[in-house]
Amino acid sequence: MPDSYSPQYVEAAWYPWWEQQGFFKPEYGRSSVSAPNPRGIFMMCIPPPNVTGSLHLGHALTNAIQDSLTRWHRMRGETTLWNPGCDHAGIATQVVVEKKLWREQGRNRHELGREAFLREVWKWKEEKGDRIYHQLKKLGSSLDWDRACFTMDPKLSAAVIEAFVRLHEEGVIYRSTRLVNWSCTLNSAISDIEVDKKELTGRTLLSVPGYKEKVEFGVLVSFAYKVQGSESNEEVVVATTRIETMLGDVAVAVHPKDPRYQHLKGKSVIHPFLSRSLPIIFDDFVDMEFGTGAVKITPAHDQNDYEVGQRHRLEAISIMDSRGALINVPLPFLGLPRFEARKAVLAALKEQGLFRGIEDNPMVVPLCNRSKDVVEPLLRPQWYVRCGEMAQAASAAVTRGDLRILPETHQRTWHAWMDNIRDWCISRQLWWGHRIPAYFITVNDPTVPPGEDPDGRYWVSGRNEAEAREKAAKEFGVSPDKIILQQDEDVLDTWFSSGLFPLSILGWPNQSEDLSVFYPGTLLETGHDILFFWVARMVMLGLKLTGRLPFREVYLHAIVRDAHGRKMSKSLGNVIDPLDVIHGVSLQGLHDQLLNSNLDPSEVEKAKEGQKADFPAGIPECGTDALRFGLCAYTSQGRDINLDVNRILGYRHFCNKLWNATKFALRGLGKGFVPSATSEPGGHESLVDRWIRSRLTEAVRLSNQGFQAYDFPAITTAQYSFWLYELCDVYLECLKPVLNGLDQAATECACQTLYTCLDVGLRLLSPFMPFVTEELFQRLPRRMPQAPPSLCVTPYPEPSECSWKDTEAEAAIELALSITRAVRSLRADYNLIRIRPDCFLEVADEATGALASAVSGYVQVLASAGVVAVLALGAPAPQGCAMALASDRCSVHLQLQGLVDPARELGKLQAKRGEAQRQAQRLRERRSAMSYPVKVPLKVQEADEAKLRQTEAELRKMDEAITLFQKML
Repeated sequence: MPDSYSPQYVEAAWYPWWEQQGFFKPEYGRSSVSAPNPRGIFMMCIPPPNVTGSLHLGHALTNAIQDSLTRWHRMRGETTLWNPGCDHAGIATQVVVEKKLWREQGRNRHELGREAFLREVWKWKEEKGDRIYHQLKKLGSSLDWDRACFTMDPKLSAAVIEAFVRLHEEGVIYRSTRLVNWSCTLNSAISDIEVDKKELTGRTLLSVPGYKEKVEFGVLVSFAYKVQGSESNEEVVVATTRIETMLGDVAVAVHPKDPRYQHLKGKSVIHPFLSRSLPIIFDDFVDMEFGTGAVKITPAHDQNDYEVGQRHRLEAISIMDSRGALINVPLPFLGLPRFEARKAVLAALKEQGLFRGIEDNPMVVPLCNRSKDVVEPLLRPQWYVRCGEMAQAASAAVTRGDLRILPETHQRTWHAWMDNIRDWCISRQLWWGHRIPAYFITVNDPTVPPGEDPDGRYWVSGRNEAEAREKAAKEFGVSPDKIILQQDEDVLDTWFSSGLFPLSILGWPNQSEDLSVFYPGTLLETGHDILFFWVARMVMLGLKLTGRLPFREVYLHAIVRDAHGRKMSKSLGNVIDPLDVIHGVSLQGLHDQLLNSNLDPSEVEKAKEGQKADFPAGIPECGTDALRFGLCAYTSQGRDINLDVNRILGYRHFCNKLWNATKFALRGLGKGFVPSATSEPGGHESLVDRWIRSRLTEAVRLSNQGFQAYDFPAITTAQYSFWLYELCDVYLECLKPVLNGLDQAATECACQTLYTCLDVGLRLLSPFMPFVTEELFQRLPRRMPQAPPSLCVTPYPEPSECSWKDTEAEAAIELALSITRAVRSLRADYNLIRIRPDCFLEVADEATGALASAVSGYVQVLASAGVVAVLALGAPAPQGCAMALASDRCSVHLQLQGLVDPARELGKLQAKRGEAQRQAQRLRERRSAMSYPVKVPLKVQEADEAKLRQTEAELRKMDEAITLFQKML
């Protein structure tokens, strides 16, 4: 066994062996997955990572939690499936491949054509697409790789088409022209989750793709509309942050109760650049207090305006095409890019004397998180999912308790979203993705008038074109040969296929053994940031298509932030690759990664500074086990995680402690050691044997309880405390004299107890630290010849197996530990480093005396003391002893006479005391100043108070020591 723990050595070979042996398959150890299992079934599907992605710490957290849960359920003997998969990531993948094409061939996708471009995407996917799977394996994720699914696989694609057709036939999916989030760079609608909200405090120049100069945002421009037919040249002043959209204005709105505009009822204003007048309308949505109380209305380019337009039956005039160039406007604006038009409109208003001012305006600019383009609300005919009824069903499932969302604080968010849900736009103007199985119908018959795009009657869906043709012919009462079909060019929103993931991976709509056994699943575990985008849609679609929930519980973990609480961002230089934490990386290595990213040169420098501040010496090698354990230890329910890599390093040291403890134990057990057939005590255990079994019982109870409650910090704390503070710091130390002694019966008892601690302790830790625990477990002898071959399929310790709670032994050893702490404290106070001073225990009663006598041998070992003697009741301690309290029933007297030079110690103490007194005096004076409570920050005041309390406590200790040394002179 190597001298010290090396993550690289330990993590090199176990994963391929686990995989080859089929330990991660639900079939392992049983005839089939449908074979009855009294232990039950555990099924969870992975939140499919993007095929373009590489792992970040958020993924690492997700997988650490999910794998620990999966391994726990598997070790409990349940039929366990954790199903892997990967998302085709429509926009992200298309952008990556388009950039690659441009870089390598100088061509865009339109030059290549749809079919050829899709071949390029598939080629890229085959080359790069399994990178994330390799990273997941590196994290030790015990997924059943034979069941791995890709959302564009034929099986999953068939489920997507089936779902669309069924929902379209029911009228749940429909066609409508509405405002969508539009990315002009991508030339596609995007979902809300793909929109970043950039907050501006005032005037700001932003870089926008396609524009050489930066564009001004964060200003409010005021201009005047002249009232039509006004003899006094009356005007209505409006203000906007998007002045170019005034070319699409169709009305001006004011509040019905605004006294300033009552006389304008029925009047209109004149548009300065268009041959139309704009009616003045009265609507409650207008805020009378904001600006002039008058608002321009552009229904085709603003969500609020669109709703006002619907109420007042106003025409919605689109003034931008899909690339952001102006249409349906007069010269000189026609054809201008939208932000060039912004400048042109402002100049034209000034020229006509209608410009009324410009001022800073705090605002939020929506940016496409893929292209960094400014998102434009545009009117487009798209496919929508009617969500109202499905949302009610999803909300009711939580209210009834059929679906549990944990932590429960997220239930309020769930209900709020479901109560205020809007219909879901599922069209995306991309080429990569599931092409929408809907066809526009042209009927080759003069008796049937041609249809318009938004008219749902002229659209038909089908599992294939032949089925669609039959349906269309039936709808219009003509023969199929009269039907001409044109399939929609768009693809479905990626979240639509993700929403079907729990069904599609199991082969739905076709019946299969997997579908009947593993649907509904047990648990869905993910980050709380996609509760709506993914979890809600899975629940709605699962209920709608099967009448059953896709899972019974949802556990939402926290979001990983950096040590300062900042969101992980490439530009801050705080994005950490988990593989860098596992293998370690130099500061230069971190810098080099920035150069290969898409950051601007200015952002690279800023990010480098961030890396230099956080990781001046790079990131040390921590290993997978330490990373997993650390991430789970951090998981406080529902809160963000501020991850400090130094804490992960602390868990690497913990792995080293496990290694050394097992190495010591194996040496102590000896080569000929044979564990007894069961873990039950033999009946001759010492006090400390009984105590460690009792503490092990508590660790087992807390671990199982924690897994059931998803309380990961409780589990990791219990296991860390058992191994480090109880097994290593106490039990192994107390064992050394026993193992070196001549009492064979005591040695045998101790060895059996020690083996039980290693066996149970490693099994407890295994879900979090699979590599190091497997490595150590394989070095232990087995109780039975037919024991499972791997730790990952060995039964998890349960309270019924480990029921050795012993309050008597715990009370006794707790007294020994209290005495030890008191002795160590005195040794530190009097600088007794290499000396073993005698120790006298003064007790309050006979029972405490008996207990102290019973544990005196343990105190001698743990406190490195000389003689440990219990004084007779009422007997004084010898002269020259320092005293400390171990408990309210026991005082510790440590013999100093002859071990220290009183005169020398007195001199040192008096000098130290003088400095402490001066420090206390300075603090008192500072705190008594008149301005102190007002001028000094509260945190500093609290720190000063704590410092003063500590200094005063030190002074009291020094006074006791000075008195003692004076007596010894």
